[in-house]
Amino acid sequence: METTSRPHLFGVLAGLLLASGIAFAAFNFTRTWTRLAETQVINVTGSARKDVRSDLVVWRASFAVEDAALLGAHEKLAADRTKVERFLRSRGVTEFGFAPVQFREITARAKDDDGETVQRRVGFRLTQRLEVSSANVDTVPRLGTEASLLIEEGVALVSDSLEFIYTKAGEAKVEMMAEATRDARLRAEQIATQGRRALHELRAARMGVVQINPLHSASTSWEGNNDRSSLEKTITATVAATFSVR
Repeated sequence: METTSRPHLFGVLAGLLLASGIAFAAFNFTRTWTRLAETQVINVTGSARKDVRSDLVVWRASFAVEDAALLGAHEKLAADRTKVERFLRSRGVTEFGFAPVQFREITARAKDDDGETVQRRVGFRLTQRLEVSSANVDTVPRLGTEASLLIEEGVALVSDSLEFIYTKAGEAKVEMMAEATRDARLRAEQIATQGRRALHELRAARMGVVQINPLHSASTSWEGNNDRSSLEKTITATVAATFSVR
């Protein structure tokens, strides 16, 4: 009787150990599956575009005079500056400034008493640079063309360049980053839905470089474009986001 009960006891113990092993394996499998499910993510890139109109224009120009004497050149330049100021104010432009006067000597080759060729000063050239900064982005750009009228008054004004600036770009970037993030979430939700999954939470987000280009341009650069050549511009922002799914 005692001999026959031992195999039965061993069988029971073996069954218990087997059942415990299966339960432990099932528990570990469940934990592993849960971890795998939680680490499943969707990586997407959201974008936002906004068309804006520059609200500041900067126009630069210069004019120069020449005279045999420095004082004479200075007087001519002062007279021309007065004409330029009158020209600007007659067109409603009051926000302008003049840079410090630049001057250089004018030289010419000549023979000295020994018959040697030398450079001798024959006069002076003074140059005055002008900068106009205004919110009137429609009127100021016409100054470059209308400035030719100054030639009739003896002023050789040379138009240099125009810059169109959108001063609210910083605020726009913040708004567009939020919009790009919403766009990324919408894309992620569409992907999750197609896979019969549900979006859980945002795990990570990395902002891309903001690009400011002429209207309708899609040009990009690593540093980010900051166009100043066009009145109408397009701002583009991107966000690379990672969402977990369940």
